Amino acid sequence: MKPRIHYTKPSITELEIRYASDAAANGWGDQCYAYIHRFEELFKEHLGVNYAIATSSCTGALHMGMAALGISPGDEVIMADTNWIATASPIVHLGAKPVFVDILPDSWCIDPEKAEAAITPRTKAIVAVHLYGNLCDMDRLLAIGEKYGIPIIEDAAEAIGSVWHGKRAGSMGKFGAFSFHGTKTLTTGEGGMFVSNDAELFERVLTLSNHGRARDQKKQFWPDEVGFKYKMSNLQAAIGCAQMERIEELIGRKREILAIYRERLCGLDGISMNPEPAGTVNGAWMPTVVFAPETGISREKLQGAFAAENADARVFFWPLSSLAMFESVTENIHALNIPARAINLPSYHDIKITEIDRVCDVLKKFASSYHVD
Repeated sequence: MKPRIHYTKPSITELEIRYASDAAANGWGDQCYAYIHRFEELFKEHLGVNYAIATSSCTGALHMGMAALGISPGDEVIMADTNWIATASPIVHLGAKPVFVDILPDSWCIDPEKAEAAITPRTKAIVAVHLYGNLCDMDRLLAIGEKYGIPIIEDAAEAIGSVWHGKRAGSMGKFGAFSFHGTKTLTTGEGGMFVSNDAELFERVLTLSNHGRARDQKKQFWPDEVGFKYKMSNLQAAIGCAQMERIEELIGRKREILAIYRERLCGLDGISMNPEPAGTVNGAWMPTVVFAPETGISREKLQGAFAAENADARVFFWPLSSLAMFESVTENIHALNIPARAINLPSYHDIKITEIDRVCDVLKKFASSYHVD
């Protein structure tokens, strides 16, 4: 059997191991937050924002940020139907309702026109999720937010390295949230980051993140309200610091892999890949191929072909409205039909050209079986 091709795994070097070992040996007592604070500073500098709070997950960052905005029972939050449930679950946990709208057929991100049409008096936020490194139309979304007085939240879990006309993904909305899961371009194993340029919102989230204890509270063990426990550990942050020192290398390699896929697959009929419109940079977290409907290629056929090649291939996100816990939204036609003819491609940092060629050969066999006029 051919060697396994994994769809993703982290890039860990001696630097990460050295920092993690130091945190394990020395990161206690008055040094228990040293790597956390350093990680936050490095991340702020990279992103060009004023405030950052390291968290245990992107979901936790979203939960605290939404809570700080006052999202509560009876409220509505608009988001794209094509997403992982992690974006919707904090909305539900706060007692609010996620309102699922359709995606654009090219970027697979939220359709701004559909988002605007879904606004009601109960709308408290719009979430812009930069899917697979692709960018939402932030100019249009921010204009909608300003027009209606609605905050735009950026879920940039998959978009470190992506840039919208000179501004990094996650830095443009009321707040942004990032993921450092083991599958991501930058990893701490598990972990996330809340970022913002809003001083008042930052202070609110900072209090919530520390069990509701305000940082100017002088009484020991005296919470001012019921808060959350979504802290990142010093050990995780140590790995994050090493990854931040390598961030341009990590992003550059992901972009290089996407470029190789594009070069290998260009000219094939009936497929599209992650877009990179003029003036933008795609962080290339997850190279993805979408087959045209007329090709007749299905997700199941693709999964079978990749399994035969002993290669991992990840399915495109199911529409959230198709899940049992949510109401069906049949008018979200792109969110409903794109996943049925799409696949995520292996793209870990150390992937070899020979492995990329094996992946591309699978896709080329499908392409040779049809022709789109």
